[in-house]
Amino acid sequence: MEQLKPNPSEGANFEARTVKDIIEPAKSIFNKVSVKAALKEMQAWAIDSSPVIDQHGELLGTVSKNQMNRRVGGFGHDPTTEPVEAQIEKSNPYCFEDQAVAEAEQMMLKAKVGEVLVVTREKLLVGTINIEAVAQEKRRRKRLEPLNPAPECLTIGCSIPLLHHQ
Repeated sequence: MEQLKPNPSEGANFEARTVKDIIEPAKSIFNKVSVKAALKEMQAWAIDSSPVIDQHGELLGTVSKNQMNRRVGGFGHDPTTEPVEAQIEKSNPYCFEDQAVAEAEQMMLKAKVGEVLVVTREKLLVGTINIEAVAQEKRRRKRLEPLNPAPECLTIGCSIPLLHHQ
């Protein structure tokens, strides 16, 4: 698993809220189940990939239906006995729940992904955050910013300064 380092100079004005404020819950698979059981759960949840956790809830990585079908079925392994643990992809980007939303946005853009897993500092899975939630947060923040222009900056149209009468 890879925790991407944000560029601190990017998005400096967009750091008021943290990732935990906009987390979506994530369904996860226990690392000790079989590939068949994992595929069955993913089918029931109508998802193509899932985070994998250990008995303590620590994030170990992710698995995808396509990858498991290729690696297990394609090589003639028995999905009822093949452990899902052997199929875990460990190089997925993630962010921490206490990071700023702007940092998470930069991580997603840098990794070129639309969603990342969210963990505690102890790597316990909390949920996911996606680029659409970040965009909604940015729109919400923009709506809440006060409009306090200085009087000398007021203009009519684009270039005619307002006249002050005394």
